[in-house]
Amino acid sequence: MPYLGGEETVRELRRALSNPNVQSDPLRYRNTILKVIRTMSQGVDVSGLFSEMVKACATVDVVQKKLVYVFLCSYATLNPELSLLVINTLRKDCQDPNPMVRSLALRNMTNLRLPSLVEYVEQPLTAGLRDRAACVRRVAVLGWAKLHNLHPSSEIDAAVVNELYSLLRDPDPVVMVNCLRALEEILKEEGGIAINKPITHHLLNRLKECDIWGQSEVLRVLQRYRPQSEDELFDILSLLDSFLVSPHPPVMAATLSLFLSISSNLPVISLAALERVSGPLLAACGSGSREMRFAAVCHIQLLLRSVPGLLGPHYKRFFCGYAEPAYIKERKMQVLVELVNDENVAMILDELKGYCTDVNTDTAQAAISAIGRIGRSYSDRCLQILTGLLGLKQDHITSAVVQTMRDLVWVCPQCSDTVCLALDGCEETLQDIQGRQALLWLLGVYGERISTAPYTLEVLIDRVRSEASLGIKMELLTATMRLFLCRPAETQDMLGRLLHYCIEEETDMCVRDQALLYYRLLHCGIEKTREVLQGRRSDPSLGVLIGRPAKPVSQWARCFNTLEPLSQGAVEAESDSRGSPEHVTYNSKPNADLSDTLSCKLPFEGKRSRINLSACPLPEVDVGGKATKALFGYSILLN
Repeated sequence: MPYLGGEETVRELRRALSNPNVQSDPLRYRNTILKVIRTMSQGVDVSGLFSEMVKACATVDVVQKKLVYVFLCSYATLNPELSLLVINTLRKDCQDPNPMVRSLALRNMTNLRLPSLVEYVEQPLTAGLRDRAACVRRVAVLGWAKLHNLHPSSEIDAAVVNELYSLLRDPDPVVMVNCLRALEEILKEEGGIAINKPITHHLLNRLKECDIWGQSEVLRVLQRYRPQSEDELFDILSLLDSFLVSPHPPVMAATLSLFLSISSNLPVISLAALERVSGPLLAACGSGSREMRFAAVCHIQLLLRSVPGLLGPHYKRFFCGYAEPAYIKERKMQVLVELVNDENVAMILDELKGYCTDVNTDTAQAAISAIGRIGRSYSDRCLQILTGLLGLKQDHITSAVVQTMRDLVWVCPQCSDTVCLALDGCEETLQDIQGRQALLWLLGVYGERISTAPYTLEVLIDRVRSEASLGIKMELLTATMRLFLCRPAETQDMLGRLLHYCIEEETDMCVRDQALLYYRLLHCGIEKTREVLQGRRSDPSLGVLIGRPAKPVSQWARCFNTLEPLSQGAVEAESDSRGSPEHVTYNSKPNADLSDTLSCKLPFEGKRSRINLSACPLPEVDVGGKATKALFGYSILLN
């Protein structure tokens, strides 16, 4: 959208640029050009002034040249024919005695990005590679990379590539690093720059001359080199040792990545390097930059995979600050879980308990989840905290606690008695889907220990018509079926009503098919139903936190100093669905008779007919010493 009043502004600027009186006064002329740039930055289309600005570049004023070149590079693609007019001026400036003017002309000649100007640019760039001024050589080297990016399919002359290789030994370290970047871009299809022993040793010996980003670039490129002997390997490691404790996190991370790459066959060396970088990583966790702190914590999680107790004495460094963003707090809490031990468990749990009432719901739920993961090793202390949080009667806290308890009893079945006692009255507070699903799973699996389980399910069944969540309906079906198997007298009627609704009235096919599956499963017999629905109640194979075996460094070394640790947690991923824990693979014992029974057609399949289920003899269930028929007295319409 054009800037309001832009056309009148452009006309005024054109008159000023064409005014001989303004052109004769260098200061007024420069200020007018400055107004053009300022107007352009405000969103006004000033491309109509291209001709006047081309004329303005013919000046000895370096400041005015810079302003004009900014304009020309911005609008060159809109005026490719008029851009040819400025080439002669730029080529003339490439021979100016002032190296700043020469470098400025070369930079802007390549920034025009016009394919029609390539033939005019190659000769000045080639001459720039041999220029006596380092600033010109820096620009010329990167200019060849820009030229290749403009025409990726075209091949750069071999003489230019050889010239770039020779400039790796340029006395200026910036020129050397720029050559690495340019050759990596130009030779991308061939795998990048060829790294051999002489080049590697030359780059390592000049590493201290480079700036921070130059050192990071050199270290990144050297990861492709493999030492030819063990003596050479240790010579390289000795050269890199001082960079492991660099105060600059990018250099430290790049050095460690190179360490892990070339010493992959020496795990002892890799572990020693991890211990060396623990200090700089901890220092980065206290950086003033939030992004730096987040990246440091994420990479610390990688280190803890192979050295779990590496930062145990420094666990307080991962306590969350009040003003820290939620994403940093969550990662720090994950690290605290990994650092817990007998000596600091009380302090860490007390700290996490304070986060559970944070105003940010994500932080509060992450803290509750962290307490649950610690509960795998210290169940009594954690359950006491979780039970106390239920008394707060806050929706998001209750939901997170119920989900955490569900996950905890799946890993530690010995906690089930305490969890069952704590669930009384939770259904009144729960509102979100994940929390209600977790509660339904607990009511179904441990319903025989929860006195109010049938009444809670009955309330939900009575409201099933207004329930919008399909996940809740499917979990409700499974929970009611499981509760029927252990408390049939209290659950029989409500199960019949639920099956009636799901089979006859429910429009979603997933819910309807699940209800039909359970109905047919009941026809196969109570024992078969119990065998299918009452499987494992826990998975102790997930193990506890303390005493877990350390993972080899090679499993994660490739992603160190990349964006991958920032996008995934370094701890075990919890169930994304937050549904039933039975999503864990369960290889049950195959039963041919059961599959044959389920696959056989029922008498009423294949035709539409109204069947009275009270006439279908279902298995007898013994309740309190009495034989009771498991009958569903309703009529349904089956397809």
